[in-house]
Amino acid sequence: MNVLVTGANGLLGQKLVQLLQRDPGVHVIATGKRPLSITRGVFHKLDITDERQVQDAMEQHRPDVIIHTAAMTQVDACETDRENCWKTNVDAVGHLTRYAPRVCHFIHLSTDFIFDGSHGPLDESAQPNPVNFYGESKRAGEEVVQKSGLRWAILRTVLVYGVSEDMSRSNIVLWVKKSLEEGKQIQVVNDQWRTPTLAEDLAQACVLALKKNATGIFHISGEEMMTPLDIARQTAEFFALNASLIKTADSSTFTQPARRPPKTGFVITKAKTQLGYQPHSFTEGLALIRDQLAKRQH
Repeated sequence: MNVLVTGANGLLGQKLVQLLQRDPGVHVIATGKRPLSITRGVFHKLDITDERQVQDAMEQHRPDVIIHTAAMTQVDACETDRENCWKTNVDAVGHLTRYAPRVCHFIHLSTDFIFDGSHGPLDESAQPNPVNFYGESKRAGEEVVQKSGLRWAILRTVLVYGVSEDMSRSNIVLWVKKSLEEGKQIQVVNDQWRTPTLAEDLAQACVLALKKNATGIFHISGEEMMTPLDIARQTAEFFALNASLIKTADSSTFTQPARRPPKTGFVITKAKTQLGYQPHSFTEGLALIRDQLAKRQH
């Protein structure tokens, strides 16, 4: 089975490629802008915003499954550079679905930021109503997938954390850990709620959707509803760091170009029953991060 992964350099992309490479029945085509060392399968340099490159890649590899993880996810950058955001999160989805083989199974990653944050946790029937341009672009990307005529699954997720190979992108857990280790005081908000998602769990969900030939929308995240402040405090406690450096703030403390939905988080019953999805607890996720970071030091 030819499985093409976009955004193979990203946190999810890396975990996904690692997982797929272990399956002898899968030929991985990892795509991204920066080369990636791959033990089984091939790397194909690809800019998904370039229609011609997408067409060439599709004709060359004829994927049976596309797992589309690539996106512009920096929320404030999406707000200020709307043109690039739309090209990456909407137009590129159009290129991929247009040139994908008609028999292809298209698995598309989306986000809790398509919701307004007025309430949560949310199940798959919740009505999208984005409050920022990133959310708008991801919502539009979902619509492109739904109208594509392909067999599709949309996997929405929340606040992904984990350790990437090159550590090029941080996330809340790594940021808190690094800041506290360096003795820096940090301000963390207590008025936003999420169900943080371990990158390994999200990769596993993608593979389950692939194996089960799943179609439709699935909400994929952890099960614990937490504020960023909860996340920071638990991270400090787990790694035995100085929690007194963590200062409580609320959303009004920060002037950011993009609004954030106050409360999201997901109900993951459908993913558990239909896909067999079983996420780690937040503490188990932290333990996995600790073990991965320890391995790097040896």
